[in-house]
Amino acid sequence: MNETIFQGEHLIFGNLGHLAVVLAFGTSIIATVAYFFAAKNNSEPSWKKIADLAFYVHTFCVLSIVAILFTIIHSHLFEYHYAWQHSSRDLPVQYMISCFWEGQEGSFLLWIFWQMVIGNILLRTSGKWTNPVMSIVMLSQIALTSMLIGVKIFEYKLGSSPFELLRNAMGEAPIFKRTDYLSKIVDGNGLNPLLQNYWMVIHPPTLFFGFATTIIPFAFAIASLWKRDYTGWLKPALPWALISVMVLGTGIIMGGFWAYESLSFGGYWAWDPVENASLIPWIILIAGVHVMIIYKATGNSLPIAYMLIIGTFLLVLYATFLTRSGVLGNSSVHSFTDLGMSGQLLVFLFMFIILATVLLIVRWKEIPKSDKDEEIYTREFWMLIGSLVLVISAFQIIITTSIPVINKVLGTNLAPPADVISHYNKWQMPMAIIIGVLTAVAHFLKFKKNVPQTIKKMGVYAIISIIVAVGLMFAFDIKNWFYIGLLFASVFGIIGNASLLKPFFTGKLKTGGSSIAHIGFGILLMGVLVSSANKKVISVNQTGITMFEGKDEKTQKDNAENLFLERGKPVKMGDYEISYLGDSVQWVNNYYRVHYKKLDVKTGEVKYEFDLYPNGQINPKMGLVANPDTKHYLSHDVFTFVSSVPKQKEEGKYINEKKHIVKVGDTIYTNNGFAILEKINSNIKDAGNELKNMEILIGAELKVYTLDKVYSAMPIYGVKQGSVMAFDAVVEEANLRFKFTGVDPKEGKIFIETAEKDDSGDFIIMKAIVFPWINLVWAGTIIMIIGFLFAIWKRLEEYKRSASV
Repeated sequence: MNETIFQGEHLIFGNLGHLAVVLAFGTSIIATVAYFFAAKNNSEPSWKKIADLAFYVHTFCVLSIVAILFTIIHSHLFEYHYAWQHSSRDLPVQYMISCFWEGQEGSFLLWIFWQMVIGNILLRTSGKWTNPVMSIVMLSQIALTSMLIGVKIFEYKLGSSPFELLRNAMGEAPIFKRTDYLSKIVDGNGLNPLLQNYWMVIHPPTLFFGFATTIIPFAFAIASLWKRDYTGWLKPALPWALISVMVLGTGIIMGGFWAYESLSFGGYWAWDPVENASLIPWIILIAGVHVMIIYKATGNSLPIAYMLIIGTFLLVLYATFLTRSGVLGNSSVHSFTDLGMSGQLLVFLFMFIILATVLLIVRWKEIPKSDKDEEIYTREFWMLIGSLVLVISAFQIIITTSIPVINKVLGTNLAPPADVISHYNKWQMPMAIIIGVLTAVAHFLKFKKNVPQTIKKMGVYAIISIIVAVGLMFAFDIKNWFYIGLLFASVFGIIGNASLLKPFFTGKLKTGGSSIAHIGFGILLMGVLVSSANKKVISVNQTGITMFEGKDEKTQKDNAENLFLERGKPVKMGDYEISYLGDSVQWVNNYYRVHYKKLDVKTGEVKYEFDLYPNGQINPKMGLVANPDTKHYLSHDVFTFVSSVPKQKEEGKYINEKKHIVKVGDTIYTNNGFAILEKINSNIKDAGNELKNMEILIGAELKVYTLDKVYSAMPIYGVKQGSVMAFDAVVEEANLRFKFTGVDPKEGKIFIETAEKDDSGDFIIMKAIVFPWINLVWAGTIIMIIGFLFAIWKRLEEYKRSASV
């Protein structure tokens, strides 16, 4: 039977990619088994050699998969379903990188890549723990690489391949009956417009690196239960746990910044189920780190440390199931569609749940436990209380987030909260207050015992914090009692931890990590409080114009909080006068120029001015996809986005056509500005295909001046086979079009035709919000990361000293 040959397909990439996936899967199995026996029989070096060799081959295969997939995307090989589904020819390179992990297969590959990198580090740093820890890491790699195989075993599909051909994925379509189908596929489906942001180039790799790192403390914990070394795992695991907290937290905050810059809900955290899915393991891991520190200092609470560290990785796997099984449906803007891997994801989850549960049950009686309860006036007591509060916080989030899962498993019909943000804030704010206070209380106290002077010192700083908080309460205009409590908690956390930094400033840098991290957390809490509680919509509609049809509450609110701006007509907006001045096109985005004038309340004089360029894509599938633009000040942000634009903005009609006869140095006047002919260019380089093979090709180099900006334009005049051809130059920002229509060689002059874009019916509907002191959120995050770095440094030094003994 003759096999059909399809024209233009580059099958070599897919074949190599499939081979690399199969080899990566196979070598992960070999490495897992070999590391297991190497750990079981320490005296038998052959298993270690086999394991290492398999792992290095696995490393090569993973790197090959990454390289091949990116080559397929970058080369626009749309015969492959993944490239067609997630990319297009017009994407800049940085967004092609985003295409890599937009789909499920690519994001699993990103996770596999990071675990491979981590495995290479562990091989060189883990000492006696290498074999048992690597066996756990490679077991996870088996599960992850199986997600990319994409083969059917009987009726069950194992994974989804990023190298599947488009004609196989969509084989029922008539076009794939043709051998030349590729000639009809001009472009790919394109990247989701919401992901076309530079934060999405760096946020997913950071977040997935954070997810990948959670396997390490988990692996050390499992290895210690397996090898019955219940205390030795803490020193090598603690630095990794801190790295995981830092990286995962950074990834989460990056996601918040992406939401703030790219989404138009007006904020950085919406308690979206996928956001929550990454937040829950982070909270549990923070609790686990603190309990690990308690055990290191006092010998107490080791069983709790085990449960929290193990629970962190299991919650990462549960988050993976939530976001990739399709169970969340439309309840999240971030969730992936179901690729038929729900069962495989559950196997992944339950494989590790069973492994961890069995080991904990079997070894439970052997795990060291303290007969003595913690005394109330000790650091370990309040650190443990804080950790338990974090667990309660995570439990509340996971219960609400899991409502779709509960409904599916139990057959119930529970409805998610109508006002999600109010629901979560109601539960989380009291816990945030407790945690904020405890970051100071626990640090004032010492482990095991304290003296009265310590309690007195804590009381003094509490009083100072109350005084500062009262002052800030009036400064920030905070009136809600819960908000006031959170303000005090954040101030107390900042002042209390700052008072403990004296050794840090005397040169003992490694001692300051925890205090700096807690100061950052306090500043972050304050920023969240002030920017959320006092955010103010300033685009209040006082005209009575109805912009959106409907009588529901949301529509009424939209009509009250959006402004209708006609082009060139100033509108008063609170302390500002704003004008819509026009739009420009860059790549696929329309940038709408909104000019702000800040007015003096008393005199009405202009204090300062600035332009914002909120942009939007007129996407054929999603309609207007709006991305905000923000003016950043130290004390506040002015956040602006377009809610609606007229459909006719896509057409581009020009009026007021005028003809001009000019020579070099002459000025052309228009209603929108003026242009000066600087040069007639007869040496045009880099001409496109349509300009090639011209007998005559001349460009008119113009400088175009508007009220506040200068642009360049070069209309082109050409002659080909006796026919005159004119190529327009359009200056979108000035709404001007220039056409080079002829030459008068005797007079040394040329003919230029100008036209202006029709502004009739040109408008936007926009919303503006002021976020006060939002920079505290970002500053707190940076300070917290710096604190983690110092803390990691300290724990690494401790581990090195212990390893050398």
